[in-house]
Parts: sequence; structure tokens; C-alpha cells
Amino acid sequence: MAAIRTKPDHHTYTFPGFGSEKFPNLMLRGAGDLNNWHLKVYEQQHEGYMAMKAALKMEPVAVTEEVKTSGLRGRGGAGFPAGLKWSFMPKDTADRKFTRYLVCNGDEGEPGTFKDRVILEYNPHQLIEGMIIGGWAMQCAMGYVYIRGEFLWLIEKLEAALQEAREAGYLGKNILGTGWDYDILVYRGAGAYICGEETALLNSLEGRRGEPRVKPPFPAAKGAFGQPTTVNNVETLAAVPPILRMGGAEYAKIGSPKNTGTRIFGVSGHVKRPGIYELPMGTPMNFLVEELCGGSSTGRKIKAIIPGGASCPMLDEKDFDVPMDFDNLRARGSMGGSGGLIVMDEDTCIVQATLRLIRFYAHESCGQCTPCREGCNWLEMILHRIEHGQGRMEDLDLIASLTPRIGMRTLCPLGDAACGPVDSALQKFRHEFEHHITHKTCYATGSRLLSKVGAH
Repeated sequence: MAAIRTKPDHHTYTFPGFGSEKFPNLMLRGAGDLNNWHLKVYEQQHEGYMAMKAALKMEPVAVTEEVKTSGLRGRGGAGFPAGLKWSFMPKDTADRKFTRYLVCNGDEGEPGTFKDRVILEYNPHQLIEGMIIGGWAMQCAMGYVYIRGEFLWLIEKLEAALQEAREAGYLGKNILGTGWDYDILVYRGAGAYICGEETALLNSLEGRRGEPRVKPPFPAAKGAFGQPTTVNNVETLAAVPPILRMGGAEYAKIGSPKNTGTRIFGVSGHVKRPGIYELPMGTPMNFLVEELCGGSSTGRKIKAIIPGGASCPMLDEKDFDVPMDFDNLRARGSMGGSGGLIVMDEDTCIVQATLRLIRFYAHESCGQCTPCREGCNWLEMILHRIEHGQGRMEDLDLIASLTPRIGMRTLCPLGDAACGPVDSALQKFRHEFEHHITHKTCYATGSRLLSKVGAH
């Protein structure tokens, strides 16, 4: 077998604050140790596969109930209760048998998000253990890890970790004498952001074009290959072994009510200590940014923060004290999303930042839904001319009239994701857009705007 790369060719991560007594790691034990991904290290240092062995002695429904008790909510963005999602899988009856699948969504393609790949790089066996536990709880026949094709170094490491698990008897035929057959396969995506949506992912997994499906039927009824399927995020499944080790009720004591456990936050932008932080749910955002990340890296005031990846509405300084959990962020008009914080100081041009975000969504739209396909391109064109000194004041009302015609009118949430940053930027920083239009200069820096609009 070819040598496995111990680190990526072009990515580095920092783990400031990891492993402290105040913020113990549940999902990223040993992060930063290049040998941490080996089975021997996972078993000897991190109680590896103990939770799986305990789960295999339990009734499958009891495992699901333990996850329900924990209050674990999906870490992919929607925050749906994981145990409840598992319980939707149909049970076999006398006249019908199902082939069930568990699919792990590792298609981490959202700008500002880089936490799942760290689990895959440093702790792949915890993900594998979580998938085995989930597979037993739902009595699945097969598990799949759908992963971005660009993550070549992670794919090599994950494949090697899976082979270690097979050789140890944790995957394959008659796992640990239970009579249960189960294996996990890795499927490489082609870098399409839309395949982060669960039904588009399933289409791609089947070899079809990566486009969202009409729901219902939902994947639990008709998913991969027409069979019942549960799709969970990498971080969600990596949280399962700690839940089984400590018990669902004990896990539920961590975090905040209805938002339990720890969450991995990836912080980038204008902070002194960007990186990955595993913290209890409900940790105040200003504590994370100011205390753990060291505050602004430029010495300038922080103006805006996107709290959960590029699809989440921006927050301004009046909301920097928000507890970082699904419910509190939604109450402030944003979302927990994928846990990727993008921090912008006062010299950041909000118009330019918004243009870059909408350009990404216009490019990544699958084109299946007219509101998203046409609307995202129109938003990009309007913002492009504002950013390049050709804007008109009526453009702002035009943008405000376009976004309601995109959001909630598409098969998947990509249209909503595209509108979130645009709406929030216009609501909270409208004066910057107006300044671009009236003064033909950037509000943040005072620099003169480019006058050439080009093809737009």
C-alpha cells in the first residue's frame, strides 16, 4: 500500500485552546497529533471503540433512545434532533424487509467552513465508530462517506483507517460475533456545493446528476437506491461515541437547554488566533472572538461577523454577545449553520464581501429551479455594478424585491442561503451601499471605485 500522507499539501490548522480543563474535547481528542489517526492510538489513548462494543450489546432501539436523551442536534446546519431522525427509519415487518443505509455527509464546501475535514484528518476512527453505532441502531446494511473529491489526503487517510477497522473485526461480516454484517465505503464527490444537500448527495451517490429531489418522499422512506436512508453530517456522527461512553443524560448537561453538547467552531478572518475551537453549545460569540481568538488582528474595530458559514446572515456589533447555539442565533436573525465564523473588521467593504458571496452561490446553483438560477445571477449583476461605481439608488429596492422571490421558492435551501447574506448586509449596512452609489468611493477605505463594469 502506498504511503499515507500525514498532513495535507496546502492546508494547516491551529488548535488554540484545545484540550484545556475548562473546554475538554469530545470529538477532537488528540487533534494536532499527526499519528492520532491510527487505530492503536485511538484505542489506547482515547477509549476507542469502547462505545461501539457497548452499543452492540444493547438493543438497537435503546441506542437510538440514548441519542435522543442526549439532545444531540445535527451539526450540518439545520440543527434537527439526530435521535429523532434515526427513529424515522422504518422497521422490518413480516411481509416486508428493508435494506437501510447510513450516509455520512462529508461534502464540506461552504466558504468559511473547515471543521469536518479536521475530524477526518486527525480523528477518522471516531467518525467510523459513530457510523458503526448509527448503523447498528438503525440496522443498516451499508454505510457511505460522501466526501469532496478535492480532499485527497483525507480520503487516503480515511480509507486506511477503514481498513484498520476491518482488520480488527469492527467492519465486515458478523461484527464481533453479533451476526450483523456492515461495512463503510468512501464515495468521492466532484466538488459541487449543491451535493451538500442530502437529496442531491444521494443522486450523486447513485451516479446521477447532483440535483435536489422533490420531497416528500424523504430519504428515510426512499433514499439511496430507493431504500430507507439516513444522512448525517461528519460532526454529528463523531459526537455519537462520547454520548454512548458518558450516557445521554450526562451529555445533555453540557451546553445549553435544547442545544446540548459541544460544537466545533472554525474561526477565520480578522482575528489574532484563527483556528478550530471545540466549545460547549451556547458559548457567547464575543467570548470566542475576543477572549479565545484574541480579538481583532488588525487593531481595528470588528464590524461584522458571519456566525455559521457563508450562508448565514451577517451580525453587527449589537449582536456580538449572542450565545452560539441554534435557537439564540435564529432569534437574532441569523443561523448556527456549519459553525464557521467569518470575522470582518471596519476596513472590510461590505458591498465587496456581499458580491463575493453571491458570486459563489450564482456559480454553484445547479440551475434546476428558476428562482435560484436566474435570481442569483441577477443579484450578482446588480451588486457588481454597485461595487464598480455604476450603481443606482433604485438598485437597493430592486435587490430587496428580488430576494423574497428566491427564498423559500426552491427545492433546496441554496436559494435561501444566497439571500441570507444579501438581505442582512442591506439591512445592517445600507449606508455603505448608498455611499458606493452617491460618492463612487468605498465607504470603508475611501478608495475610488473601479468604473469599468465589464461584461456585467
